[in-house]
Amino acid sequence: MNTLVDHHAAFFADNRFHVTLPGGTAFSFPIAGNWRLENATPEQLNNVEVDEDGLHWPDIDEDLSFAGLLRGDHGQFVKMR
Repeated sequence: MNTLVDHHAAFFADNRFHVTLPGGTAFSFPIAGNWRLENATPEQLNNVEVDEDGLHWPDIDEDLSFAGLLRGDHGQFVKMR
C-alpha cells in the first residue's frame, strides 16, 4: 500500500482497488473494463500514488480522479489505443 498524503490509502486485492479517504470514507472499484489496470501486474497496481485529487499509477501511466471514481468512472469508458 502506498500513501503519499496523510489519511489517504489505496491498495489492490481481489481484482478490485480499495481506497480510504480522510474522515474514513472507503470505497472500492473493479479493475475490469479499464484496459490499463486489467493489463497491469499486481506489482504495478500496488505502485500507486495517492494525492488529494486521486490516484496515479506511474508504471502504467494511468490517472483516476476521486471525483470520477465517486461518479462510477474507473476508466472503463476509455477505449483501448
